[in-house]
Parts: sequence; structure tokens; C-alpha cells
Amino acid sequence: MLKSDLVNILIEKRGVTQKQAEATIETIFESMKEALCRGENIEIRGLGAFHVKSYQGYQGRNPKTGQIIPVKPKRGLLFRTGKELRDRVNRPAPQQASTNTVVGAPSAPEPAPSPSPLVAAPPANETDRNDTGSSL
Repeated sequence: MLKSDLVNILIEKRGVTQKQAEATIETIFESMKEALCRGENIEIRGLGAFHVKSYQGYQGRNPKTGQIIPVKPKRGLLFRTGKELRDRVNRPAPQQASTNTVVGAPSAPEPAPSPSPLVAAPPANETDRNDTGSSL
């Protein structure tokens, strides 16, 4: 989903103009960005929480040369889903019954999985082989 999709949903569900919807979405996102830059956490019930985590600096090492490199302290952004959203995402999808399905009738067998494209199949018969005598 894109920001433009959110704008279109706001237009459809609330009947606001395109400019009003864009301004609303932009205001919300800008407010969230500013709060996170200040180090504040954001919690949205039913969705999840954004957390700003501070990492201390440390001495890293260049794996190629072995040289010690100081790594500066930094902040990272974490998002943890809320229980309600996590449960909703993990809920099994409802089964849709076909109108032509007979109750109790055996279903068609599932097709065999296709071979991996990384594995070369052997030739099916002698005519499939490269008989030019040259090696690849």
C-alpha cells in the first residue's frame, strides 16, 4: 500500500477532497517523523508501536584488513506489532466453497511439485543427447 492509496481510501470513506486528504495524511506522517526524531515512542492501539532504540558506539573490525574501526553511537527504529494486528494477520483465511463442489466427493489430486530449476534433468531418451562429440 502506498501513501496515495491511503489518500484514496480517505477520500472514499470520509468524502473529503483530494487536497484535504493529502494534507491530513502528510500531517500525520510529519508528526510521527518529528516525534521519532525527538526520541519519543509512538503507540497506536490495534496496530503496534514504534520505538527509538539507542545503540552505544563500539570498536568494529574491517574483515578484509583486520583494521579496527570505531563505530559511532546511533539510534535505530523498531516497530512491534500489537497483539490485535498480529492475531488478525495470523488468522486462517476463510474457505470459499465452489458452487460446483459436491459435498463428500473426493477432491482432485494435487499436482506433483515441479523439479527445481537449478537441477538439470537427465535426457529423456537417446535422441535428446548431444551426440556431436564435443564437450561443453
